[in-house]
Amino acid sequence: MNKGKLLDFLNGSMYFFVVIIIAFFIIKYIGQRTEVVGSSMEPTLIGAENLIVDKLTYRFKDPERYDIIIFPYRDSSGRYYIKRVIGLPGETIYINERGDVFIDGVKLEEDYIKEKATNAGLASVPLELGENEYFVLGDNRNNSVDSRVPEVGLVTKDEIIGRAILRVWPINKFKIL
Repeated sequence: MNKGKLLDFLNGSMYFFVVIIIAFFIIKYIGQRTEVVGSSMEPTLIGAENLIVDKLTYRFKDPERYDIIIFPYRDSSGRYYIKRVIGLPGETIYINERGDVFIDGVKLEEDYIKEKATNAGLASVPLELGENEYFVLGDNRNNSVDSRVPEVGLVTKDEIIGRAILRVWPINKFKIL
């Protein structure tokens, strides 16, 4: 191999290495694509849709009510939940027998859900959220494993991977969330 080809090879290798490092940094700290699996967020999100997840925003501000967030299962499966933030730190959440959600005694108006919950679970009695705790629900309340069940429970800010900000696939459903 002559000197010119060796330099070209080294330059190409360095370029490739820098691209890999930048891609890793973006995926780890800024954003990534994820696919919706299941029906727990219907009608807002449907299985097999692809989303862009913003991993940067929550480093500078807290999640807000109605944000759609991603957080890991509490096992080592590597799977993630995608749910909507309903209750914020310091609030009291209650779901009555008709499936209405109350925050600090005020009924939450929800025009994005598929149907009201038939099982209030942990929120069948007033549930006060501690500092840094969030109550999350799927939009398809009767087909969602969320903060109403002990396996999920309350989600802390440090468990949150990021928020869904953009639906990119299928292309005809492209939308800012």
